[in-house]
Amino acid sequence: MALRAYQASGLEYLDLATALLQGARRVEPTGGVWEAADLQWWWRRDQHPDPLDQTFWLRGDTPVAAAIFTDWGDRWGCDVIGEEHDLSRILPLIWPSVLGRIDSRRDKPVEMIVRDDDFPLIDAVSRAGFEATDKADVTTWMLAAERPGLPQHPEGFELVTRSDGETRPHHMIARNGELVAERLAECSLYRPELDLAVYAPDGGVAAYGLFWADTVTGVGLVEPMRTEGGYQRMGLARGVIAEGLDRLARAGCARFKVSYLVGNEASRRLYLGAGFRPESSARTYCRTP
Repeated sequence: MALRAYQASGLEYLDLATALLQGARRVEPTGGVWEAADLQWWWRRDQHPDPLDQTFWLRGDTPVAAAIFTDWGDRWGCDVIGEEHDLSRILPLIWPSVLGRIDSRRDKPVEMIVRDDDFPLIDAVSRAGFEATDKADVTTWMLAAERPGLPQHPEGFELVTRSDGETRPHHMIARNGELVAERLAECSLYRPELDLAVYAPDGGVAAYGLFWADTVTGVGLVEPMRTEGGYQRMGLARGVIAEGLDRLARAGCARFKVSYLVGNEASRRLYLGAGFRPESSARTYCRTP
């Protein structure tokens, strides 16, 4: 069956992107860069109101590829996704359209995050004038059976979830905007019981972690994790991630995934110390107007 291009916006975009990435994950256990939950997390920043910013290629009603532009404020993120993480077969069909949309971006830089072993896409972006940056990340995985035990939290600190009847403002407002709770609630993979925060004795936010249980793929994603200034090296992040992973396992996830930026030693130590093992690496490519 021939492919047809289809442009979607808003929640229809999010549903199609979710289905595409879930299908790709079922094909390849550790391939590609993104989980469906990654794009659902991005929803807080860009609700994709313009259908021209996201084109899907459908076989019947099933998405088999997509080119998605995300507005990050100071830059555009461009992601090319296929039902197979190896894009060598689909890229020749869709790249001319993708490049046309990239060429139309004259207001700010366009960035693409490409796996280091995705040679067809590396070649395509290099020919299109993108340059490799020094921003790189590592993706790690863990089996649920290998998750760490649950430690004790420091005395006076309280770990809560958004399903505990929380009346305080959402703990991620400061970095993700006043509407972060509302945006998360619109995402099909979001679960309030997996949205964890640690509050200090004075009531301030000390640490938090958001855990995404995708029972379609069996993958639990950790994104984001943070310990606020003044609370590092107290074991708070270690406690949050152990609690979150345990909840992901009880939600039915067989494997866990998390990524960290190369050079972020605190994240590297936290994730590898918890039992995650590096699987792949990726680099950001940028083209300026």
